Amino acid sequence: MLTLTDLRKRYGDVTALDGLSLAAPRGRILGFLGPNGAGKTTSMRSVFGLVDLDDGDVAWEGSRVTAQGRLRFGYMPEQRGLYRRMPAGSQLTFMGRLHGMTATAATAAASEWLERLGLGDRADDVVSDLSHGNQQRVQLAAALVHEPDLLVLDEPFSGLDPLGVEAMSDVLVQRAAAGSAVVFSSHQLDLVEDLVDDVVIIAEGRDRLSGSLDEVRSSTGVSSVTFRLAAAEAPSHLTLAGPQGPTAHAVRTTRDGLARLGVPAATDPAEVVAALAERGTVERFSFEPASLSEVFREVVGISLAEAEARAAEEAEQSGPQSVTP
Repeated sequence: MLTLTDLRKRYGDVTALDGLSLAAPRGRILGFLGPNGAGKTTSMRSVFGLVDLDDGDVAWEGSRVTAQGRLRFGYMPEQRGLYRRMPAGSQLTFMGRLHGMTATAATAAASEWLERLGLGDRADDVVSDLSHGNQQRVQLAAALVHEPDLLVLDEPFSGLDPLGVEAMSDVLVQRAAAGSAVVFSSHQLDLVEDLVDDVVIIAEGRDRLSGSLDEVRSSTGVSSVTFRLAAAEAPSHLTLAGPQGPTAHAVRTTRDGLARLGVPAATDPAEVVAALAERGTVERFSFEPASLSEVFREVVGISLAEAEARAAEEAEQSGPQSVTP
């Protein structure tokens, strides 16, 4: 298991990490989520000794991570970490050797991973001659060539076409099934929701919400209703009975013709169906916990509101400022 405990890091006046903690067990996929600038990349780089932390611990299987221990880790950075003028196959062999593999084993693993990722005929091509998506596949192969116990990927789906996304997803699932701990960040929350077992959402350098996917989706106390009415337009609001009396819930219609609204988790689905049936024939209906995207917006929105509140409080405490010419 990978554990990050109370990580702290400042760059001058900027706080990148402010007490962040998380745990990523073997055999599971962890989605590491947060807005831009939240501290995701700094956290990931700290696992590989690329960031000199001000405080906190990075541990693997209960022991502080060492340079030797990192040889069993695989890292796919968001920015390219490849030699642009080096052939893809030779590069992967070299990466395997850096992780302690013999030349024979590294060469065989390089060929195997290029084949598995659809690049078996591109082994002799230099990286700069490959498309963005194929460079992304080579970068993934570089992280996997030594069969790591921990795989950390920063925005691995960026720039991939649907086939590339499918190939990448399959690899992550396979690595977790083989007993590796897998951690990846992504802004494509629909992909995250389809893949992960666990989620950590961070903002402003701190972990704000963590747990299994089901726990995180159920954390808001809100359920998501999706529906479509046959031969009738979705209403702009739907009124349902509530503990404080009837409540009107806003309905939004999506581009795919479906309508969605959020209701308290304790709401009886049959009541929602009955209210919709008064408007038309219900031809599609689902009642589920809030989506990961909805949870993310709520968590990050709370953090931004807290930041604004702190700023206002600091301004009030400092009092009026005067400037002497």
